[in-house]
Amino acid sequence: MQTTGALLISPALIRCCTRGLIRPVSASFLNSPENSSKQPSYSNQVVSWDIDTAANFIGAEADTVGVVGSGATIGIAFGSLIIGYSRNPSLKQQLFSYAILGFALSEAMGLFCLMVAFLILFAM
Repeated sequence: MQTTGALLISPALIRCCTRGLIRPVSASFLNSPENSSKQPSYSNQVVSWDIDTAANFIGAEADTVGVVGSGATIGIAFGSLIIGYSRNPSLKQQLFSYAILGFALSEAMGLFCLMVAFLILFAM
């Protein structure tokens, strides 16, 4: 039988590994002792830049929800066209023109939301 002495782990290794598991990697890297003595003022700029980038990604993601709404609206418009045509086939041309108008307006809103999301990501 093997002894349990080979399975023991040093306390320094436990501290190092648990710190990496509890905190994010960027926080562990920026607060490590070897980096804090080299450039103490630069780490604040890096963290600020990461927060700004994350805010841009969150804003662009929130704005992209409008594209999903546009797709749902297009489905509703053409579903209503099929229901209206099945109820009254003599109004086919008028219902189709209304459906195309609804498609164009909802697609324009979806493209507008996508354009604003790209502006948030790449222009700011």
